[in-house]
Amino acid sequence: PDDLSKLLNAIRQSSYYSYYHMLLLTGLRRSELLALKWKDLDLELASIYVSHSLYRLDDGTIIIKEPKTSRSRRPVDLPLSLVTLLRQHRVDQEVQRLMLGKSLTEDDFVFSHVDGSPLNPNTVTHTFAKVAVRAGLSHLRLHDLRHIHATMLLKAGVHPRIVQERLGHSSIATTLDIYSHTVPGIQKAAAERIDALLTKMVQAENVGKTSAEGEGVECR
Repeated sequence: PDDLSKLLNAIRQSSYYSYYHMLLLTGLRRSELLALKWKDLDLELASIYVSHSLYRLDDGTIIIKEPKTSRSRRPVDLPLSLVTLLRQHRVDQEVQRLMLGKSLTEDDFVFSHVDGSPLNPNTVTHTFAKVAVRAGLSHLRLHDLRHIHATMLLKAGVHPRIVQERLGHSSIATTLDIYSHTVPGIQKAAAERIDALLTKMVQAENVGKTSAEGEGVECR
């Protein structure tokens, strides 16, 4: 928790704050979020639809491709705090475009340069490395934001199937294999919950017996 707090404070000082924050709260891949367009968002329903990925070739060409698997094409629900952030991000983008004499359209990238051109994947990665160093977490990689998202969900008791769907893994086995380090914590939580459930059931049964015995006593 302390490290996460340090990371969030460092991210807020970055020009890519909204982008990094969204990676952390959605678990999307770097390429998926860079390819996201405004038409893929429904802020009223607090949801996005992931359907493409953006890559930079060795010669500098930017290409957009469809995901390799059907699981990667998926809806992802957004926390309300992120919806608020995205609304402000859109307003800021609209102002920037108007200053250039342009209008923001639904076909524009959610995260882009001021002129609307796509961001360079390497740039957001290298910039994050500097953010991590500033937070005192030099070992942290951009892709680790995806891992942090999944780990937090699993530790919070979210079903692995839901985590799989959010991450776009081809199977739940992939999710469990990658995040097996969280299993001991999940097992412990499961043991505590079943114990609490049994205790509650026994208490309820004892209350029922006491009530029944009380009703059976004849007052004289």
